[in-house]
Amino acid sequence: MDYSKVILVDTRDRVTGTMEKMEAHEKAVLHRAFSVFLFNLKGEMLLQQRALTKYHSGGLWTNACCSHPAPGEETATAARRRLGEELGLDLEVDKVFDFVYRAEFDNGLTEHEFDHVFTGSWDGPVEFNPDEVMAIRYLSVESLRESMEKEPEIFTAWFRIAFPRIEEWYKMNFNSKAD
Repeated sequence: MDYSKVILVDTRDRVTGTMEKMEAHEKAVLHRAFSVFLFNLKGEMLLQQRALTKYHSGGLWTNACCSHPAPGEETATAARRRLGEELGLDLEVDKVFDFVYRAEFDNGLTEHEFDHVFTGSWDGPVEFNPDEVMAIRYLSVESLRESMEKEPEIFTAWFRIAFPRIEEWYKMNFNSKAD
């Protein structure tokens, strides 16, 4: 697998080609990505603080894991792979929705992604990779919403966009599992 390249797609997630990852971010070309949201048994969301060395959004809080599948790699397989690489976790995830977004960053890069969103459960230890992650924490969905209202700038652009839909999914799915 060539992890230096991303899969270019149209707005329906149909493959249109491949491109070197940094070039895609410099040119703001739409490409496939994924975001994983994990919850513990108490219903708290696992958040990671991105390492300062990341090529954008370093130091910001975000969902458990996010990245890009390599050309020829299934998106769910890539999500599971990156959970291992970033957080030391091996677990199944379920796709819950997708969305397209575009976010420009101060360093001249742009994320223009067709983002596949996955969820999963994890209640064990997390041994994160310090090259990828500065810190982790669990927050209730309610506390997270309050934090995002007070300090939206401490969260990644895609997390702020995806959170309302994840919150709705949580209300419909997590609460029913607890019953």
